[in-house]
Amino acid sequence: MSGVTVPTALGLVLGAAADLLLGDPRRGHPVAGFGTAALALERRTWRDSRAAGTAHVLVLTGAAAALGTALDRGTRRRPVARTLVTAAATWTVLGGTSLGRAAETMQRALTAGDLPAARAALPALAGRDPRGLAEDDLARATVESVAENTSDAAVAPLFWGAVAGIPGLLTYRAVNTLDAMVGHRSPRYGRFGWAAARLDDVANWLPARATAVLTVACAPLAGGSPRGALRTWLRDGGAHPSPNSGRCEAATAGALGLRLGGRNVYGGRVELRPALGDGRPPTAGDIEHTVRLSRAVWIAAAVLAATGRLAPLLRS
Repeated sequence: MSGVTVPTALGLVLGAAADLLLGDPRRGHPVAGFGTAALALERRTWRDSRAAGTAHVLVLTGAAAALGTALDRGTRRRPVARTLVTAAATWTVLGGTSLGRAAETMQRALTAGDLPAARAALPALAGRDPRGLAEDDLARATVESVAENTSDAAVAPLFWGAVAGIPGLLTYRAVNTLDAMVGHRSPRYGRFGWAAARLDDVANWLPARATAVLTVACAPLAGGSPRGALRTWLRDGGAHPSPNSGRCEAATAGALGLRLGGRNVYGGRVELRPALGDGRPPTAGDIEHTVRLSRAVWIAAAVLAATGRLAPLLRS
């Protein structure tokens, strides 16, 4: 068992370290390649039906799972190769550092009073319509995006890497990428994207709650309140329309003494989100603390993922 377990745990740590130091691969990103393939397939499979969308998702996630399984089996008796492949897969599917860098770009623009640059930076963080958004709207969108995507971009892939190794890493990223591509509500994807959205909800149910727990634990590292994080998560997390995002956002709001939620515009569609937290509205200065908290959470998740993978050996 150690011939499989130790290299996988080491690969998770090395991949997380690569993301921390380097961010996303700058050229030839495999996730971008997957997205291109998914878009090409969509041109053939799109129908305004749940059945067509379900088939689309199953084909693409099945392909990711098959690739992960092949890599898993091919490296089972080759510990060095397994470590390197797991590290590469982990680095590929993580996005914690790039998330933080996108938020820091927003903070710099807001601090400089450059609203056009700040609005131009928003699509890298959230799918909201940036036109006409004021500084406080942009700051809130950034804090909410970092809080939510700490789970999607980092904690969830590490969780599934700990549970299922290379297949877990690749399959989770396929699920999450498809949700981003077709899982949102729109006339085109209301039915076709249903399966992608529901599968993403299931895949993120445990990781989102793990993210909230880690946010409580790591709050002091960002100058925040563990008690506030716990209280707000338990009180307000379920009010969000997403079964997962609200847990992460509420915990962050409580940790940093903020109030999130409000009016969001997505391509002409308006959503009124319930208030999460009872503090003050976010400002540009809160982005730095949010990024620091996010980084602490996903680094802790990487340590726990590797430890969890080693748990059978530690018990023996």
